Amino acid sequence: MAIIFADPPSDKRSSEKPACTVLCGKAKSDGLSYAMPSGGGGVLAADLSLRLPFGPGGDAEPEDVDMSGFFGVASKSDCVGDLFYGTDYHSHLGTMRGGMAVWNGAAVDRAIHDITNAPFRTKFDPDLGRFRGRSGIGVISDWEDQPLLIGSHLGCYAIVTVGAVRNAAELRHAAFQRRTHFSEMSGGDVNPTELVATLINEGGSFDEGIRFAQQRVEGSCSLLLLHRDAIYAARDYRGRTPVVLGRREDAWAVTLETCAFPNLGFEPVRELGPGEVVRLTVDGPETLASPRPDCRICAFLWVYFGYPASTYEGRNVEDMRNRSGAILARRETIEVDEVAGIPDSGVGHGLGYAAEAGIPYRRPFVKYTPTWPRSFMPQDERARRLVAKMKLIPIAELIRNKRIVFCEDSIVRGTQLCDTIGRLFQAGARAVHLRPACPPLLFECPFLNFSRSRSEMDLIARRVLQDVTGQSEEVPPEALDPDSELYDAMCRRIAADLGLTTVRYQRLEDMAAAIGLPLTRICTYCWNRCG
Repeated sequence: MAIIFADPPSDKRSSEKPACTVLCGKAKSDGLSYAMPSGGGGVLAADLSLRLPFGPGGDAEPEDVDMSGFFGVASKSDCVGDLFYGTDYHSHLGTMRGGMAVWNGAAVDRAIHDITNAPFRTKFDPDLGRFRGRSGIGVISDWEDQPLLIGSHLGCYAIVTVGAVRNAAELRHAAFQRRTHFSEMSGGDVNPTELVATLINEGGSFDEGIRFAQQRVEGSCSLLLLHRDAIYAARDYRGRTPVVLGRREDAWAVTLETCAFPNLGFEPVRELGPGEVVRLTVDGPETLASPRPDCRICAFLWVYFGYPASTYEGRNVEDMRNRSGAILARRETIEVDEVAGIPDSGVGHGLGYAAEAGIPYRRPFVKYTPTWPRSFMPQDERARRLVAKMKLIPIAELIRNKRIVFCEDSIVRGTQLCDTIGRLFQAGARAVHLRPACPPLLFECPFLNFSRSRSEMDLIARRVLQDVTGQSEEVPPEALDPDSELYDAMCRRIAADLGLTTVRYQRLEDMAAAIGLPLTRICTYCWNRCG
């Protein structure tokens, strides 16, 4: 067993990992070769930063992570171009790390880059000339370095994951009890993907190990695993994130976002079911574990996360947002001069609202996209507010003396919205109404963290509810009922705190109707703790 360092360890989290080629018995990084017993377990890694502030059973946990996305392809010819673009089509899901791993016929070539200040394509374009192979996996990750290169009794493989391991401390403690070690310790935290790989390595085969990992992880975990010319794909045990197979005449692909398929010539074939595991080669998929019947896919994929051109469970994202806006309009009681959507995800909801209401759709704010990233990404609140302000440019001619209804995907903390609304009134708006496309967010997601909130009390609806009721721990049932006096008082207070004329949230049943799935098939935990 050996850990490979391309640079000396430090207490600073690494932002780049040099390309590393791993063979079943030795590895080399930037021209340096290191021996590794072929039967050894553990992780091969480059450019690690190690810090161990805890012992076995310690309480250190990873920071909240946001959504991530992955793409894999097995082709009759070189797959690198498809892998590069397919992975890039997941860039809306993350701004921290990007990675690719390709089986070149004898070993796995890998590259990981920091994409916080430059897009995936810019960082990986220089790597394309040295990648060659017919199978590979790629990932956009919002916390940990991926793909990881693993050497175990199952063989040498690369792995990427999407999800949240909520019982990481318990799993880590159990691993230490077995005398297992972890190599990916950046910032003092165990890399969740390495933790999943450790569970997989307990199986006698890849499919057995993956099924074992799915059952042990609390939270969620979908994954791709590259072993030689085969890709093992597994969907989360409850189906919270999508995993979709696609086919082209000369290749098969697997993706989280189906928007990666059309321009690469792939046709969607089918989605994996909850807990399903397949082995994908150029000849097609082989089912290793059958899907489970109970699906709880995240509803927020349609409301916010998903790209408009993507489809999950047969329901397109943009189509859902248009229906969502139309449903909001049917319940409307106010008079306005124009409809707008807060870019980007609010646009689809706004277009649906305007079409249903017969009111002009306008863009009183335009988003300056060339240089500004997604505003919820920075951990520092001041940085988030700065990005939110700088990327949205008001058009005074479309605001002055207008009564405007804005459609938005959701209200999380409310800090950015407060600034945006204030700028509308400064530009001369007569009234500003807000129509979020989902109910008030009252609970922290235990499955797929969609924000970096440290506490449920960061959620504006939860803070306001505490002020209204004087209760900080419990959420009264009436707070979930849009026809109750408490719910109305909560909405009025949120409107006042944000400087809005009115705010009216989408009802839970209306959101499900817009998606087109029964509430029993979607996860709504962050709204009513059902998931």
